[in-house]
Amino acid sequence: MKQLLLLLSLVFLISCKETSSNASTEEATQTLNDSTVQEREYAVLDSKVLDAEALWKPFNFEVKTFTKTKYDQLKPFIFEKTIPEIQQAVAQGQLTYEELVLFYLSRIKKYDRNNDLSLNSVIALNPKVLDQARELDENRADDLDPYAIYGMPILLKDNINAADMPTTAGAVVFEDNDTGDAFITQKLKEHGALILGKANLSEWAYFFCGDCPSGYSAVGGQTLNPYGRKIHDTGGSSSGSGVAMAANFAVAAVGSETSGSILSPSSSNSVVGLKPTIGLLSRGGIIPISSTLDTPGPMTRSVIDNAILLQAMTGLDEDDAAAVNLKAASTDYVNGLKDVEASAYLSEKRLGYYTNYDDTLYLQAVEALRKAGATLIPIERPEVDLPQFTRVLNLDMQKDLPAYIANYGSKNLAVKDLKDITGFNKKDSLIRMPYGQKLLYGVLADSASTEEFTAIKDTLERNGRRFFDEPMKAQDLDAVLSINNYMAGYAAVAKYPAVTVPMGYQEDNRPMGLTFIAPTLSEAQLLELAYAYEQISNMRKTPADFEE
Repeated sequence: MKQLLLLLSLVFLISCKETSSNASTEEATQTLNDSTVQEREYAVLDSKVLDAEALWKPFNFEVKTFTKTKYDQLKPFIFEKTIPEIQQAVAQGQLTYEELVLFYLSRIKKYDRNNDLSLNSVIALNPKVLDQARELDENRADDLDPYAIYGMPILLKDNINAADMPTTAGAVVFEDNDTGDAFITQKLKEHGALILGKANLSEWAYFFCGDCPSGYSAVGGQTLNPYGRKIHDTGGSSSGSGVAMAANFAVAAVGSETSGSILSPSSSNSVVGLKPTIGLLSRGGIIPISSTLDTPGPMTRSVIDNAILLQAMTGLDEDDAAAVNLKAASTDYVNGLKDVEASAYLSEKRLGYYTNYDDTLYLQAVEALRKAGATLIPIERPEVDLPQFTRVLNLDMQKDLPAYIANYGSKNLAVKDLKDITGFNKKDSLIRMPYGQKLLYGVLADSASTEEFTAIKDTLERNGRRFFDEPMKAQDLDAVLSINNYMAGYAAVAKYPAVTVPMGYQEDNRPMGLTFIAPTLSEAQLLELAYAYEQISNMRKTPADFEE
């Protein structure tokens, strides 16, 4: 049974081995979401690579002298608060950005590793972050916009380049991948954001081992779900970003998605996750799987914070072909939310929901939206397949990963391509690949002509768009409603954006998310829908063991 679940789970979060051509992405993703870590065995729990002493050395004095009294004094202004609420507290002199960083560092120190509540969600810390916070405190404008990202500590998934920390993708071979900033990291810094550190991830963005649990990497160890450690799956591959948000380890986090890797960990950890239109955000300086499907995206505890983080990362990267081809107009995602009143807004919206989802929480969310004024239309799932999905990942990774190494990787890297990487891992398999690396072998074994590869991609994009467009056009819908990452594969190949919002918890306390999907460049509308649903539902709750 375990092997069957793993086989079926592939397309959803890029984790896998090719599903049969008749297996739908929905079936694959739903199967994975219905499995739990109780059905798996952990070969490795704690990292055998991470040096905790070195991780904390830059902060030892400050964290030790940050007393519980001070923590308790600051907690009402920080814990589970939105960016505007935190900025208001700073403006009123109730805390500083330095204290904000120390608050999060103290939580990471207390909860993240080497104890009975450890989550293994943070893989690196920015050694300069306290100095940078003090500088922002000194330079803060008196009239700073409360919706600004300025001074806010952000965690980046550890496939996103950032100066002063290696970018590893969780892989030992990249332990010394010291780089400059990715394009989106530069944009965050331009807006005054603080890069607090890096979040753990499913190694190589979950396109590595095939039979490993989500949330595992050789460098970071096994990330665990705070709503049920060793019980509920973290989702992946942006596992650390989702878990860190759930546990209040930063103001916000950045994940990345190829097919479900933001939507899955966001819904699995009761946070808000947005997978943008491909090309809206730059992929420059991000360790890739697929230039066709990859995108970074914001992961936060609230919709307003999601919009703020998205806006701070936008900007045209002339070196990213998808960004150039998209030619997206600059959009103010934040101001659009300020005047959204749920009932008035929803009364003008038509939303489609899938009749084959017999899920209590989903049906309750549908009914809540209907009562708030939205028009809810039952729709059937079109019979559309995604043939050769995994081959897109294989064929893209063959060229995209070496291109990253050449253009964005450290000059000290001893590997140039996947053949070098698989060879490196085999030299110490117990540390570097305890679950194997069969997906990388699959990448190396694949091949196609340029014409064949183009045809595969064109078919997938056409099928993905047809999957959503048929019911949306027939019923004049603004968006369709899904669960967690169940439709992630279709949204991926269609290059359509999607946002997931907490919609409640199952009887075993497993979080679930309501996911809104709409056509290309609908991010503003998706955020407004998510914000309206958040207002009428208010479903997110802090994991019980991490409330102190």
